[in-house]
Amino acid sequence: MRYGKEGGLVYSTEHGQMCPGCRQPQAACRCGTQAVPAGDGVVRVSCQRKGRGGKTVTLVRGVPLAADALAALGKQLRTACGSGGTVKDGDIEIQGDHVDTVLAKLAALGYVAKHSGG
Repeated sequence: MRYGKEGGLVYSTEHGQMCPGCRQPQAACRCGTQAVPAGDGVVRVSCQRKGRGGKTVTLVRGVPLAADALAALGKQLRTACGSGGTVKDGDIEIQGDHVDTVLAKLAALGYVAKHSGG
């Protein structure tokens, strides 16, 4: 057995390398996994202009995916719309008014999506 500077177990002959964050064997470590946000299972798509300097943005909320999968979905949606955008705080923002295109693409991918707002 080997101990680190902080006094925690770093290596065990029985389990091998230990995770410094959760002190579990590397194979059983759960530090890198992020929790999937809970929701009602409905993806809401809306169009916003408020607080964006008059620019229209299509906002996709409530997608039950982890951060890396959400970024990949955002890339697919931006490509389908032919515009730019980003993923912020678990929401996908796409530049421009693309609500109908996003709803069609999400339905094709198997998500339950509905138009939200005006």
